[in-house]
Amino acid sequence: MRNPQLGIHVDPGTPPGRKAPEITTSPLMNGEKSKLWDQIGGQSSLASPMRREIGNRSMMRSFSADEIDLEDLKTSKDKDRPSGSLRLPKIQNHSLLSGLAYCIASCSMILVNKFVLSGYGFNAGISLMLYQNIVSVIIVSTLSLSGVIPTEPLTWKLIKVWLPVNIIFVGMLITSMFSLKYINVAMLTILKNVANVLTASGETYFFKKQHDRQVWISLTLMIISAIAGGITDLSFHAVGYTWQIVNCILTASYSLTLRHVMDSAKEATRSGNLNELSMVLLNSVLSLPLGFILVLAFNEAEYLLETPLLRMPMFWLVITASGVLGLAISFTSMWFLRQTSATTYSLVGSLNKIPLSISGILLFKVHTSMQNSISILFGLLAGVFFARAKLRGNSQS
Repeated sequence: MRNPQLGIHVDPGTPPGRKAPEITTSPLMNGEKSKLWDQIGGQSSLASPMRREIGNRSMMRSFSADEIDLEDLKTSKDKDRPSGSLRLPKIQNHSLLSGLAYCIASCSMILVNKFVLSGYGFNAGISLMLYQNIVSVIIVSTLSLSGVIPTEPLTWKLIKVWLPVNIIFVGMLITSMFSLKYINVAMLTILKNVANVLTASGETYFFKKQHDRQVWISLTLMIISAIAGGITDLSFHAVGYTWQIVNCILTASYSLTLRHVMDSAKEATRSGNLNELSMVLLNSVLSLPLGFILVLAFNEAEYLLETPLLRMPMFWLVITASGVLGLAISFTSMWFLRQTSATTYSLVGSLNKIPLSISGILLFKVHTSMQNSISILFGLLAGVFFARAKLRGNSQS
């Protein structure tokens, strides 16, 4: 028996009236890309710690890539990708270029936010989050209206389904801003690993998902590194650590809630799918009214009227760049995913924390001890081990 070919094949002998073989399209084109964000837990798994900052504010700029389960998605993508003439020509160094762009965007986002909050001494984290989301709405809406990117129309049915997720999303971004003001970048990176522990525990408790021994070992190493790092942190700040603990709880809650809501959200769309950019637009738009309310509730409006920073053109340039970088993470992560394997994507996301931590220590002249440096390195390696363990578990299942 002849094995059917993947891709586009039209048999010239197909009798009239018989249905020709269907054209297979990439899941990234038919909306299956949104399944990726079902598995963020961020800055994602979306992914921070990111998508996961997903994200990686890769959908949500707080998830990191090591929190995203991508193996099944990548496998189906490779199987369904057309092998015929519709395949785009492959550029020699596309994988390297896309990976470099993703690393630069994800690192720069955190460093720029840290510079705004600590370097400039900007004491309005909610307002910064609000302005970044306004920048995202303007850019994504412009690209969507011009036909460059596809997005789902925002209907009341979709908004009602998504609103609970968005409230958690806003809280996640705000607590991330608050903690970043007090905690150095390297320690923040290690402490975000706690969100992985909470997410994995939530998956086991709520969704009965089983993780293998290597995953739990890596999660245990993350907890040990976070505790050791906090004890040896020379710049320890109780307020910052408190906000970061709350952020980890909200990040895990976002990931688990997103998985529960995603199917209902897809049914509320006209196409039956919800891609990443539609989620970016949806989250950004819904965060605006809540952001304005919180700005007033936390009395940031009075601070904004008095601060001289808003009269500095360079400051506006920097905070606008932070908004553009947040959106750039979404674009570069999609580009990188299309050019490389799931294993490479996740491991690069984990390894990317190492130069990020070093850059944060050097750029902001953080005073650290040998014990604290070892704790940070231990936590970074635990993150890499966690990414490998999850990918190995996915491939075996």
